[in-house]
Amino acid sequence: MLIQLAIRDYAIVERLDLDLHDGMTAITGETGAGKSIMLGALGLCLGERADVGSVRHGCERADISARFDIARLADARTWLAERELPQDECLLRRVVTASGRSKAWINGQPVTVSDLRALGEHLIEVHSQHAHQALLREETHLRLLDTYAGQTEAVSTLGEHFHHWRARRRRLRDLQESGNEVQARRQLLRYQVEELDQLALAEGELETLEDEQTQLANLEEVLGDAQFAADCCDQDEHGALSLLHHANARLGNAPEKTQRQLADALSMLGEAQIQIEEAARELHRFVDTTELDPQRLTEVDARLGEVHRIARKHHVMPEELRDLHQRLSDELASLEGGEHDLEALGEEVEQARDAYRQQARAISEARIEAARNFGEAVQAQLAFLGLGKATFEVAISPRETPQAEGLDQVRFMISANPGQPSRPLSKVASGGELSRISLAIQVVAAQHSSVPSMVFDEVDVGVSGAIAEIVGQLLRRLGAQGQILTVTHLPQVAAQAHHHLHIEKRAEHDTTLTHMALLDDAGRVRELARMLGGVKLSDRTLAHAREMLDASQHAQH
Repeated sequence: MLIQLAIRDYAIVERLDLDLHDGMTAITGETGAGKSIMLGALGLCLGERADVGSVRHGCERADISARFDIARLADARTWLAERELPQDECLLRRVVTASGRSKAWINGQPVTVSDLRALGEHLIEVHSQHAHQALLREETHLRLLDTYAGQTEAVSTLGEHFHHWRARRRRLRDLQESGNEVQARRQLLRYQVEELDQLALAEGELETLEDEQTQLANLEEVLGDAQFAADCCDQDEHGALSLLHHANARLGNAPEKTQRQLADALSMLGEAQIQIEEAARELHRFVDTTELDPQRLTEVDARLGEVHRIARKHHVMPEELRDLHQRLSDELASLEGGEHDLEALGEEVEQARDAYRQQARAISEARIEAARNFGEAVQAQLAFLGLGKATFEVAISPRETPQAEGLDQVRFMISANPGQPSRPLSKVASGGELSRISLAIQVVAAQHSSVPSMVFDEVDVGVSGAIAEIVGQLLRRLGAQGQILTVTHLPQVAAQAHHHLHIEKRAEHDTTLTHMALLDDAGRVRELARMLGGVKLSDRTLAHAREMLDASQHAQH
């Protein structure tokens, strides 16, 4: 359940902190007041696309956080656990900068926007005011029926079977069509891999050879330099040790007071003499023990020459030869293995097809059984919404070709008047009828959803009067099972809500800002009166609003 929404510098909202509750919450306000802003901010936390227009004018960034209670949402807790994210709470945060960059967090840990979207599917469902347009598409019919039938995971698994079957079938066809080409490729690969096997370039060998070649080629010069450095240290007339000895001797003859003043210098000169003596010994040892090895240099040059020759032959850099060797070996292994055994691959295609068809038939049976119950449930809601003469059914027919979703074509069919044949939803319903039919379908689908929080964004468009009151009662019933947030412009719907959130736009200091607040009982009466009679509130309108609110509360008890 969504329990808190915090918005900073989003659109025309400067700062907003909302505490939300279970049950049904109506969201109202004048046209253009910004009812969509709250849903837009929530959408950002659920992974919707962001743009620079999200940031309030003159600000550096928009910052939105949504906190959910997931104590009863096992799927959400499992999702967090699988990604080693904290499970004691569920806090989604999204920041959008004025430059259009976006960052996301879940429980304080940086995540991708797709992670927000994936987790959001377990937290809340959004039924938009354009849902009836989606209901004109048959893929929506199929998805809703599968959700109602509890087949969502089974259909996902079926899709995996389908794609595996199709990939194996495509591979078999390609092999059948390119048999000669495969044989030629196999022969070439055998020659190339054998040549690289003989080269047997070890990991890190190229770098070692190049370093050794450089060292051997320059060794004579290095020995001369080392001998020169040793001579510079020695105790001949111009050597460092001889000069240091003279310096120490001269200073040693100085008066005792002067020697005390130069104690640090004398100490450092002594240490320098010791260090230079050790350096001289190391240099002499290096010169005496290092030998030129022209034979080894010839061997290294020859090995490097072979490596570069084969690299040129394959049009790669020498350091890429090992990766090339691995790739060619893998390709050869695949060409010589079962992957290219036509008979074995043919059997694999048959097994994949059988696995798909078995799963698809089981799903078809579940759909057929659920279709009848779904149709009856929608039919009951239609009668409640004043369309008792309409007949609704879910028609299932076989597809011409198998698809990832199965073997079935699902269509929502309706007959608006008695005696008329059922026809596809898009061919029959008028605008007002379509709104009510859409709401009936969404209510039935919502009752079988595993997500207890739902947003209905002006799903009551096209209805009024007594039907509007019934719509409110339907949403109220759904709210009793979880949490319903509904944006509405109908007072009959708003009066049914457990809670009422009012949104208004104000001009402050040459800036337009949106304010949102939960209304108390008196505030609800004033807002219902505004929705009934406009800006000027008469005593009669206020009385009507009070009567409407009291009646809805009394009916609910």
